[in-house]
Amino acid sequence: MTINMKKIRNISLVALVCLSVFSCADENSPNFQYMPNMYEPVGYETYGEYDIFEGQQEAMLPAEGSIPRGWSPYDYENTPEGLELAKVELKNPLAVTEENLAAGAQLYTIYCAVCHGDKGDGQGILMQREKFLGIPSYAAEGRVITEGGVYHVQMYGLNSMGSYASQTNELERWQITQHVMNLKAELSGEPKLEPKKNDSLTDMVEVLNENITEEETPMELETLEETN
Repeated sequence: MTINMKKIRNISLVALVCLSVFSCADENSPNFQYMPNMYEPVGYETYGEYDIFEGQQEAMLPAEGSIPRGWSPYDYENTPEGLELAKVELKNPLAVTEENLAAGAQLYTIYCAVCHGDKGDGQGILMQREKFLGIPSYAAEGRVITEGGVYHVQMYGLNSMGSYASQTNELERWQITQHVMNLKAELSGEPKLEPKKNDSLTDMVEVLNENITEEETPMELETLEETN
């Protein structure tokens, strides 16, 4: 059988090309890609300047007057004047309940007792180990401690104490404030904050008395208290 030398040369050439292609191929990076942009997307730099983006990429400013979700503005400045103003004006908006008092005590143990002591006498573990010195008692002579002042110091810190605004939210800071005021009262021999036992009963009586007619006899709170 006669073999056509031209065909042999063509076959050899094709085989050589195929061998060259496959020997240099990298299975992690194909030599031939049908749609290269799908394999190798363009990595755009954050806020980079690219003509394909209308107006360019930039961080947009929030609407004027807007605030982050879950955040409440605090109107007192981080200054000695702001602290004094908070002491006088700022009041705890939380009701005195067993839940708030218990939460405040737990949070105080986590964040405050290590320096101020479990009793608020300034004898925390760091004080005892002389890591910090001169932590005054809540009942120290000359100290003016109010709800607003306690909250303000948690917001901004004071002297060696740093801010706890990032560790606690608004509710937790007011709960801690309730507990601090009770520690101060206990150290000073003053009345402590206590939940009102007849709040629900009083509210019920007020609603009933608002709805009675002139012909009806007003319901007396003392009568309901005796029956309960």
